[in-house]
Amino acid sequence: MKIVQNIIIDGNHQKPILTDVYFKENNQSKAILIFCHGYKGYKDWGAWNLIAKEFANSNFFFIKFNFSHNGGTVENPIDFPDLKAFGNNNYTKELDDLEQVINWINSYKLYEKEIDKSKIYLIGHSRAGGIVTIKASENDKITKVVSWAGVSNFGNRFPKKEALKQWENDGVFYVLNGRTNQQMPHYFQYYLNFKQHEKRLTIKTAVNKLKIPYLIIHGTQDESVSVQEAYQLNLWNPKSKLVLIDNASHTFGISHPYTEENLSEAMKTVVEATIIFLK
Repeated sequence: MKIVQNIIIDGNHQKPILTDVYFKENNQSKAILIFCHGYKGYKDWGAWNLIAKEFANSNFFFIKFNFSHNGGTVENPIDFPDLKAFGNNNYTKELDDLEQVINWINSYKLYEKEIDKSKIYLIGHSRAGGIVTIKASENDKITKVVSWAGVSNFGNRFPKKEALKQWENDGVFYVLNGRTNQQMPHYFQYYLNFKQHEKRLTIKTAVNKLKIPYLIIHGTQDESVSVQEAYQLNLWNPKSKLVLIDNASHTFGISHPYTEENLSEAMKTVVEATIIFLK
């Protein structure tokens, strides 16, 4: 298996996009599978490397990357050394980053013999479930899309009334990262960006528009994104396929750091169901 990590792709927003590729080097054209991490996530979190190998072994050309403003840097792509970048992240930047990765693999000559450009698939976990769905609805290069524990609505995740006013007055609010103990900033531009692009960022609209195969996988015991959101996504697109994982958490039994050699049973099920769907 060929693994190339920390490839630097130019972003549109003055920050690079750090990218990994995993594939069997056999000069056979393979479907391109691009994985997007969620909120407070990064490409090397938990078992994402193990999962990349699983998909590569199933003959996908697997790409994962750090969103340009996820808080990581080229020197330290794990965790969040650049909290200013994290605070300046927003949904449209993530959509732009994903577009850059799609354009990069379509034009990058080095892997031309290994990829099938007519088969570009997206997987998004958590918040990125919404990102990949929106991107799939607006970019006709995408031919299949998968949401893992994905959100159904960005708008209802913002603070309400008094808290929103306080955020506007302060210009920033902080979220504690329980693992790193960092106070992670969100600048008010995040909300303004959403309001400015609310029509584009309405996940329901994107789901309604999808004409390609769409898989929704969710754990029934998801503590971060209610399983009701998966039912909602499925309802909005009757042709979508819904797979529920009994008693599975938001990360399907994976945590960080992940030191096991094998995937959790729940994540094995997620990966197997995804491979079956994509094949």
